[in-house]
Amino acid sequence: MIRAQSLTKRYRDKAAVNGISFTIEPGKVTGFLGPNGAGKSTTMRMMVGLDKPTSGSVEFAGRRYQDLPAPLREVGTLLDAGAAHKRRTAYKHLLAIASTHGISAQRVHEVMEIAGIESVAGKKVGGFSLGMRQRLGIASALLGDPGTIILDEPVNGLDPEGILWIRALLRRLAEEGRTVLLSSHLMSEMMQTADHLIVMGRGQILADGPIREVVADSTQSVVRVRTRDIRRLTTLLTLPDITVTPTPDGAAEITGLSAELVADAASAAGIVLHEIVTVEGSLEDAYLALTAEAIEYRSTTTGNGTSR
Repeated sequence: MIRAQSLTKRYRDKAAVNGISFTIEPGKVTGFLGPNGAGKSTTMRMMVGLDKPTSGSVEFAGRRYQDLPAPLREVGTLLDAGAAHKRRTAYKHLLAIASTHGISAQRVHEVMEIAGIESVAGKKVGGFSLGMRQRLGIASALLGDPGTIILDEPVNGLDPEGILWIRALLRRLAEEGRTVLLSSHLMSEMMQTADHLIVMGRGQILADGPIREVVADSTQSVVRVRTRDIRRLTTLLTLPDITVTPTPDGAAEITGLSAELVADAASAAGIVLHEIVTVEGSLEDAYLALTAEAIEYRSTTTGNGTSR
């Protein structure tokens, strides 16, 4: 379990992280989302002692990271896939890390096999692609067989097979009762992998809850209908708190009314519906709604697509 209490990090007059508190439970994958500058990386660095909090604390099962007697055996991290020494081979890089905690060479081979890099054990890290460096970083996070795993953007550079592999690995680690924290900007992967979600913006927590609840609370479902009588249906449903929006493909999207009530109203008016379906909000919709006022770096474009 990871528990943060009133965690704050200030740089002069700017609060990169502003008094946040959260608990990350074992047995599930917790997703960590937020725009650039939200404070996610600073928070993760404070978790593992790379940045010192201005105030507040982060604990792993009641102890700070710096107080853990054998950190690698309790917390495995991947915060920077490029941190490995480029002139070392993959095997020697992992062996050097393992030696700091008395971890055997056999375990080094085991994690290399788990990460799918055993065949390049003798190759220098400097020649690795980003995807291979990610696999090496994940192997290093698993060296101590820790109960807590913290990964920052682990799917960057991975091919489709690698993405499927990391997805299955994270699910398995959570099912084994470990605490798993995953930071990523890929909404599709987060939706398929995470059970719980923490969203940050401008140093504060914007949402913290089961991923489907966060999506449901931050979006509005839409009823999509298709009929030859769009105009009549629009007139019929022109009521307070109901919006009917025609779409370019000849359908209409209705908010403020359930699919059942739309169907009942159309039937009573003799309007034949050829399609009616409820479209739930997506994680991307929820994320954009939550962070709309918390984006520090915002791009603008002109009509021809050029920045201004």
